[in-house]
Amino acid sequence: MGTGPDEMGWLMDEFSIVHGKTIHAVVTGKHLHSGGSLGRVEATGRGVSIITLLALQKLKLRPARSTVAIQGFGNVGLHSALFLFEKGLKIVAVSDVNEAFYNPEGINIPELILYYNLNNKSIKGYPNSVAIKHEELLLLDVDVLIPVAKEDVITQNNAASIRAKIIVEGANGPVSSDADKILHENNVLVVPDILANAGGVTVSYFEWLQNSLLESWRIHQINTRLEDILEKGFETVFRTALKHNVTPRIATVHSRVAKSC
Repeated sequence: MGTGPDEMGWLMDEFSIVHGKTIHAVVTGKHLHSGGSLGRVEATGRGVSIITLLALQKLKLRPARSTVAIQGFGNVGLHSALFLFEKGLKIVAVSDVNEAFYNPEGINIPELILYYNLNNKSIKGYPNSVAIKHEELLLLDVDVLIPVAKEDVITQNNAASIRAKIIVEGANGPVSSDADKILHENNVLVVPDILANAGGVTVSYFEWLQNSLLESWRIHQINTRLEDILEKGFETVFRTALKHNVTPRIATVHSRVAKSC
């Protein structure tokens, strides 16, 4: 059984029946008509794009001159690509389970999304780029690599060949612990998943809060609050990393422990 909006709605309905009244706040990730939040569908991808821009700023790289490769074109990859494209970044490579594409001049993401939606949710056969091997995408000479497909795609076997300056972990655990050490030694900035893909769970928290307060927030309010929280989290992590001379991943754990004490 999945845990999409339909399933969340069913769980809410069953819980509400048992208690004899509608209780929206028992679960999050629901459809809007069941008490879901505006912005939840695209929240994880929006969060990835916010974190990516902050990482570029940290390395003093200009978005308009930065290139990006995105592994994965599901919900998170699609929205990450769209938001970064809208901010002026050049998306030179994307992939899904079927195919990977590269265009050094940049891929028109709105055009690709239209193709994807008309092609049974697949980028296979997209005509305006060159097909490449999936593993080649990870090794492209780009400013930002965003793996949003699955875990352990960057390991000790290919970490030394990574040419990206920044890796933003949109998926859960795409960089193995062994690879993390190699990348750190090679001065590749890895933004850990617990920070990079936190947009979804943050807006789920907003949904719970709206349900609990019997409120419905406007999309601008949600996006502004999301950006503020992610920016504060980013600054806390990198301030801790600098203070203790550790990787952002270790700093993330340290920050969480310190906050809980």
